[in-house]
Amino acid sequence: MNSEDVSVKIFKALGHPIRLQIVKSLLTESRCVCDLNLSFDFSQANLSQHLKILREAGILESKKIGVEMHYRVKLKGISKLLSTMDQTVAEYFETLDF
Repeated sequence: MNSEDVSVKIFKALGHPIRLQIVKSLLTESRCVCDLNLSFDFSQANLSQHLKILREAGILESKKIGVEMHYRVKLKGISKLLSTMDQTVAEYFETLDF
């Protein structure tokens, strides 16, 4: 796997609105899956599938603490990537002619 493959894998994982929300919610602190489940309005199975995709992309890591599974952002560059994306989105909206 080369660097382009990894880039595509990361962008694909972040390309779903729910996964993007999950990652943004984990930028500042790790959270238990039970807390994540309360924060998002979808099933436990759906949440688990999204978390699996984010883990497989190398974006998140998990750690079992007691009976709870906690998730956190593994890649430090994700915060900067999302910040740059937010700036790019703002720039995009500034270029629209209304």
